[in-house]
Amino acid sequence: MKTLKMMALAVVFFLVLAAPVFAQAPAGSTTYTFSGAAVGAGLGAGLVILGAGLGFGRIGSSALEGMARQPEVAGRVQTAMIIIAALLEGATFFALLVCIQVAGKLKADVSF
Repeated sequence: MKTLKMMALAVVFFLVLAAPVFAQAPAGSTTYTFSGAAVGAGLGAGLVILGAGLGFGRIGSSALEGMARQPEVAGRVQTAMIIIAALLEGATFFALLVCIQVAGKLKADVSF
């Protein structure tokens, strides 16, 4: 039974990740191949957004807790919080751009 499950998993793996076989395309036409890049880019973008949300939540909760414990340093804590949030946002945008670049490479010009 275990061997049958592994063989079925291998077949599904090859069917999902293999590029489809096309007949010869007419001259000058553009065709598209299936690739796991779109799935990877979508999962990557989702993980980036989840990570950014968790990061912003932790920054905000820690800053508010620090300001509540010591109100006299609230200005410095707020400034540091804004700087850290800006750096986190920059890293988030970079990761999203990488995901968009990966998703943009789905198109393939196939001509024989």
